[in-house]
Amino acid sequence: MNPRRQFLLSSAVLAVTAGLPLSALAQEPAKLGFVYVSPIGDAGWTFQHDEGRKEMEKALGGKVHSRYVESVAEGADAERVIREFAASGSRIVFATSFGYMNYVERVARQFPNVTFVHATGYKSGKNFANYNARFYEGRYINGVIAGKMSKSNVLGYVGAFPIPEVLQGINAFTLGARSVNPNAEVRVIWINSWYDPGKEREAAMTLISQGADMLTHHTDSTATVQAAEEKGVHAFSYHSDMSKYGPRAQLSGTTHHWGDFYTRTVNEVLAGTWKPAGIWGGFREGMIRLAPFNAAVPAEVQAMAKDLEARMTAGSLHPFTGPLLDQAGRERLARAMVMDDATLGKMDYFVQGVSSRLPNAR
Repeated sequence: MNPRRQFLLSSAVLAVTAGLPLSALAQEPAKLGFVYVSPIGDAGWTFQHDEGRKEMEKALGGKVHSRYVESVAEGADAERVIREFAASGSRIVFATSFGYMNYVERVARQFPNVTFVHATGYKSGKNFANYNARFYEGRYINGVIAGKMSKSNVLGYVGAFPIPEVLQGINAFTLGARSVNPNAEVRVIWINSWYDPGKEREAAMTLISQGADMLTHHTDSTATVQAAEEKGVHAFSYHSDMSKYGPRAQLSGTTHHWGDFYTRTVNEVLAGTWKPAGIWGGFREGMIRLAPFNAAVPAEVQAMAKDLEARMTAGSLHPFTGPLLDQAGRERLARAMVMDDATLGKMDYFVQGVSSRLPNAR
C-alpha cells in the first residue's frame, strides 16, 4: 500500500473509533509514526531504520501498530507529516533525518503528550529526545583496511552535507588509514543530498578518475559500491551490507541497527518510564557492526580489524585520541587526550590527510 494512503486510512480508522468506550479503546495497540527521508528500498539509511521498525513490531507483538511515510524532504513537507502523525493519535513519532530537527522541535511544543525521537540531531525538550550511532568507530576500521590495501594511496569519499556526523566519519576514516599508511590521502566530493543515486554515482566516478582505488560514502544509496564494482576498484558500504551490489568491490563496511533501541524506547514510553536523554551507541551497544569481510581482505588485515573492534567495544580504544591536527596543522586535541562527546558533536574541520577543502558547513 502507498505509505501516504496507509497514513490516511489509519487516520480514518482513528476517527471511527473516537466514539468507542474507554474499555474498547484500551484494547487498541499504541500507534507509532516513522518519518523517512528516502525510499526504503533494499539497502541504505532508510532500509536499516525500517528493519528496526519491523523488529520492534515483532518483539512487541500486538502492543503497537507502526505507520511510516517515506521520501519526506527536509522542509515544510516534513513538518506537515510529523504534525499529521501527532494529530492522528501517535504515541511516539520517530523522525529519522538530521534536517527534520527544527520541525520536530516545533511540533513537539504543540503536542506535549506525544513523544518525539529524532535521529542524528542535538536538540531536546521535555517530550523530545535524539539518538544516533557512533558510526565513526566503524569508519576508523574501514580506513585501516583501506590504508593497508590501497595501491594508489588515494581514497575517495562521497559525502552528503558537511555536518558534524559526516565530518566525524570522514576524519575517522582518514585517521584509520593513516595509522597504517602515512601516505594515504582522502579526497571528498559533496553532493548536497542524502539520497541522489545519480549524483552519488557521478561523484564516485570522478573520484575513481582522480586515482582513488578505495571508495566509501555517507549517502543513502548503493550507487558508490556499484560504481566501484563497475570500475574494478574497492569500496566500503555504509548503512547496509551492499555486497550483492558489489561482490568483488565491497571489502567491508559500517552498518547500523535500530531494532533493540526502538523496542526499548517504545517499552519505556508505554510504561511511563521514558526520559528525554540523548542516546549515542556504538559497537558496545550493538548499534553499529562491520559488514562481512570480502575474501580479498588478507587474514592478517581481518585480524587487525577484529582486534580494533574488540578494543573499541571494551572502551580501551577511541578513534579520536590525541595528538590530533587539522589539515592546516593546528592542534585540535593534545597528546593522549580523548575527544569528548560535546566536542565531537561540534566537529567542523578536516584532519590532516584529507586533501579536499571544507565548504561552508550546513
